[in-house]
Formats: sequence, C-alpha cells, structure tokens
Amino acid sequence: MNATLERYNTFILDVDGVLVKGDEPIPGAREALRMLKEHGQVILLTNNSTRSRLQTAHRLSSLGFPVSPEDVVTSSYVAARYLLEEFGPRKVWVIGEEGLAEELAAAGHALMPPREAEWIVAGMDRNLTYGKLAQALTGLLAGARFLATNRDATFPTPQGLLPGAGAVVGAIQGMGFPPEQVVGKPSAIAFRIALEVAGGSAKAALMVGDRLETDILGAQRAGLDTALVLTGVSRLQDVTRLGIRPTWVAEGLPALARGEMASP
Repeated sequence: MNATLERYNTFILDVDGVLVKGDEPIPGAREALRMLKEHGQVILLTNNSTRSRLQTAHRLSSLGFPVSPEDVVTSSYVAARYLLEEFGPRKVWVIGEEGLAEELAAAGHALMPPREAEWIVAGMDRNLTYGKLAQALTGLLAGARFLATNRDATFPTPQGLLPGAGAVVGAIQGMGFPPEQVVGKPSAIAFRIALEVAGGSAKAALMVGDRLETDILGAQRAGLDTALVLTGVSRLQDVTRLGIRPTWVAEGLPALARGEMASP
C-alpha cells in the first residue's frame, strides 16, 4: 500500500458517486474496493435511506462489489439506531421508501398510522405525493416529533442529478415543522455509528466521499481525515467556493487505492 494510505486502518466510503452512479459501477471502483479491504476495515456510509443495510449489500453484490450487510451503514439504519439508543422503541410513521421502514421495524420500532405515531421519520421518497405530505401534517399536528434521515438536495445518477431527501424534508419544513434531528451526514451521529460498526478510531480513519458539504465537512467535524473523489457531485473548484478543504483529493476511488492523492 502507498505510504500515504498506510496511516489509515479504517476506510469509510460513501456509495453514490464513489462506487456507483445509479445502478452503474464507476469504472475501476470494484477492484479499488477490494484493494482497500485487503489493507483495512472498510465501511460504506451512505445517506441513501431508500434501502436497508441488507438491500444495499445485495444491490452492490449484484454489481460485483465484495460487500456484506455488516459492511454497510445507511441513513435509514442510523435513524433507527439513533431513536432506539436515545428514546427506546417508538411508534413511528414513515414518509420514505421500503428500506427506511425495514430498518425501523428491525430495530424494534412500531410502524403506526400518522395520528398514532410519536415520530414522523422522513427520508428520500421517489413516490412522494401531496397525500403523503397531508398524512405527515396530520401526525405532526397530533404531536408527533420529526426526524430526518438527511438533507441531501440531490443524488448523482448516470442521467445527472435528481432530487434527494432534502426535497422531502424541505416540503415538510415548508408546512412549519423543521426536523428535530437530522441523523445522516454531515451529522456527527452518522460518523459515530459508522466508527462503532467498524470498530475503529477517528484518528486512524479516512472518509472518502464525493460531496464536500456532507461527506467531507461532517467527517472533519468528527475528527477524521478526508478524501474528496471527483466522480460524483463536488468539483475541485467547489473547494474554494465552499471553503471546505479535504485532506486529500483524488480523481476517483481507483486512483485513491493506488495512493494517487494530492492536497488541494
């Protein structure tokens, strides 16, 4: 392994924009992931709440990535675990997709109608409707608290950027109910749980992501070194524009795995 990477024994990788775009692997990413797994613990930390850990692992395995559910931390899992650790099993109503509901149920939370819910939990929902927003409002007016998986404005696909969970969260906030907590990146909650799953420490961990304002900023706040790869959302000129400076920049995960990184 390149000397630059030898200082790290834990690698936390984003998924969309680092390994894949939509359902298409980024060229060279499969072998790069194998290379990193040979030299340290690798955890995939994704803000995508539409799939559970199991679903995410199955999806990536079907695309040729050597991934098991234990290697994955999704924002849906983070939301479920956060609620359980902080409040115990709760009654929840989900505005999101199957993976979010699956993780909440697996953690012991009860899926309830909105009027009976103690928490409204929102994530990305590609089938968002006015009716779902009306149901969310019903629950919130009845006293439910609001938890968001993340605020990602967009996510990268081969066809370009599409709306992310931030569009759903923003619609609910537009009704007068901002989220009480947002657990996905850049929240420290997401990085704490990822490190706990990895069994690693922040000082020997490297976060690899494609989005400065979530992957890089959040990891910096959590005390991790960071590497921006240029295969997803953020571009090199965004480093200056946003004032968020990663430890390293690499053209993509294959370049990073070969140690081809530079300080921005």
